[in-house]
Amino acid sequence: MSEEIDMAVVERAREGREKVLKELRKVIVGQEDLIDQVLIALFAGGHCLLIGVPGLAKTLLVSTLAKTLDMKFKRIQFTPDMMPSDITGTEILEEDVTTGHKKFTFVQGPVFTNLLLADEINRTPPKTQAALLEAMQEKQVSVGKETYKLEEPFMVMATQNPLEQEGTYPLPEAQMDRFMFNLWVDYPSASELKEIIKITTAGGLAEPEAVLSGAEVLEFRKAVRMVPISDHVIDYIVRLTMTTHPDNPDNPDICTKYLSWGAGPRCGQYLSLGAKARALLRGNMQATVEDVQAVSNAVMRHRIFTNFSAQAEGITSDKIIEDLLKLVPEEDTAKA
Repeated sequence: MSEEIDMAVVERAREGREKVLKELRKVIVGQEDLIDQVLIALFAGGHCLLIGVPGLAKTLLVSTLAKTLDMKFKRIQFTPDMMPSDITGTEILEEDVTTGHKKFTFVQGPVFTNLLLADEINRTPPKTQAALLEAMQEKQVSVGKETYKLEEPFMVMATQNPLEQEGTYPLPEAQMDRFMFNLWVDYPSASELKEIIKITTAGGLAEPEAVLSGAEVLEFRKAVRMVPISDHVIDYIVRLTMTTHPDNPDNPDICTKYLSWGAGPRCGQYLSLGAKARALLRGNMQATVEDVQAVSNAVMRHRIFTNFSAQAEGITSDKIIEDLLKLVPEEDTAKA
């Protein structure tokens, strides 16, 4: 790729972000950081888990985003009685009316789409939650002896109610790790709540238009991989990831004292991809430490696990990440 083409792709990606934001603003009030992180995951090719109490527009955000994209969109409302085949699809026995021969035919489930909304994913037992694992990681579905490839681009955006709510099932750690971002959806501010009430009670909301195609999303995902990231930034990612390991006595006390498990290699991969996507969406030609820090909470909060001492003292994973961003130097002091 020549430099001129690279610059053109960067500019188109920045313009694409602005177009999507404009359409989302027709429906969504506030949630600036949340929307920014969702778009970063979309362009990076990762999956998102949105956690928050009911009524904070998690589902509305995903369905509105789907309307801005000229791609196939399906929604699964997870319930306690769902089976894995309700997601992946199933084989049915059909009879050929002309020959009388019977054969099994695969009927695709809702996972065969471009953007999948897994609504209230923790309302269904782990057996059904796990039906998404292969699709999320391998972009394929195995049924019987056959394997079916999913059409690209493919992205899962799941919503989840806080685990303390009645009738929920914690997601297995393996499935949590498949999500690039774990995003907390917070309550709106007083001014945002006022605007929400005014808009939603005064008539119908404006209808967003499709402004990006699936081919464009794939082009931008390819461009994200090409965004340069220096060894200096990669070294910072490595230090940030390694510092979460509680079995290293040289790591900060907040990790050795309050963590039972630290982040693995996928954390570093997603910190790099997230930083690259953030840089591209802002029209920048190189990922920086600032880009890494901007996505660190969303990438790391579900990849480090606090122990009983942390829970007893009210120390959350977000608090640990916040402290690590202050403690881990941008430069490698060992080399200095």
